[in-house]
Amino acid sequence: MKITIITVGKLKEKYLKQGIAEYTKRLSAYANIELIEVPDEKAPENLSEADMDIVKQKEGERILAKISQDTYVITLEINGKQLTSEQLASHIDQLATYGKSKIAFIIGGSLGLSSDVISRSDYALSFSKMTFPHQLMKLVLLEQIYRAFRINRNEPYHK
Repeated sequence: MKITIITVGKLKEKYLKQGIAEYTKRLSAYANIELIEVPDEKAPENLSEADMDIVKQKEGERILAKISQDTYVITLEINGKQLTSEQLASHIDQLATYGKSKIAFIIGGSLGLSSDVISRSDYALSFSKMTFPHQLMKLVLLEQIYRAFRINRNEPYHK
């Protein structure tokens, strides 16, 4: 299985880079992992709604350019479906069973995802109704994907 995680913006924090490197290494025993960072669109703090849409559109185009037609796309969205770790594991297992060997998880930038990216999504996933820094979500997502593979193989993993 090939798992791609596409994020907007460059990761700067050393502690997050270390955690992401650790879970990427652990996951490599279960799947081919690719981490893609697309550039974020520079924008001032006080944007109009129209300007926010333009920023999201430009970032969305960069995201969509990295996704092939045969990829199953899971977007992280605040209004997506909340799953337990076991339910996420089951969802990933079902995708593999039905021949969906390419999965892309998409984490948007600080303004969220464009309507085009949301339209391309096959599944909207939410980790919480709370808002998290998108760089931190990359680490949390990798840990949950790793946990999912451990669960699917009946391997021990702390609860």
